[in-house]
Amino acid sequence: MEIIVIKEQPEYKEKAIAYFQKRWSTEDSRMVYQDCITHSITTSSQIPLWYLLVNTEDEIIGCAGLIANDFISRQDLYPWLCALYIEKEDRGKGYSKLLIEKVKKDAKNAGFPSLYLCTDLKGYYEKYGFSYIGEGYHPWGESSGIYEIQFK
Repeated sequence: MEIIVIKEQPEYKEKAIAYFQKRWSTEDSRMVYQDCITHSITTSSQIPLWYLLVNTEDEIIGCAGLIANDFISRQDLYPWLCALYIEKEDRGKGYSKLLIEKVKKDAKNAGFPSLYLCTDLKGYYEKYGFSYIGEGYHPWGESSGIYEIQFK
């Protein structure tokens, strides 16, 4: 397994855009990933960062992002782990942990004291050190639980 950071390996940009769009976008939101991933490569900012998890055959089996805000009302909290996805046939093998740990490491190395995520999953991210801190609200009218991990 290898984790590709798109900013460090921009030759994966088009594959990353297509993969994130396939797994996370709707027809109306496709441009969000194209625009964000494209501009993440040239920014001098430490975030956003986009990640692909590839197997030994160079097939993409997962993804994640490290971003400033995950379309949630808590604009005072950042950065965010977002868009974590592992292909269904590859779940249960610990691959999500690889991506989560990489995002945590990059956030900590960038000097952030905490990392956040929003999700409706209960009991999953707690296994990786995250704690529930409250609800947040999305522009489309839904809410999600907000989780935090503090770095020591």
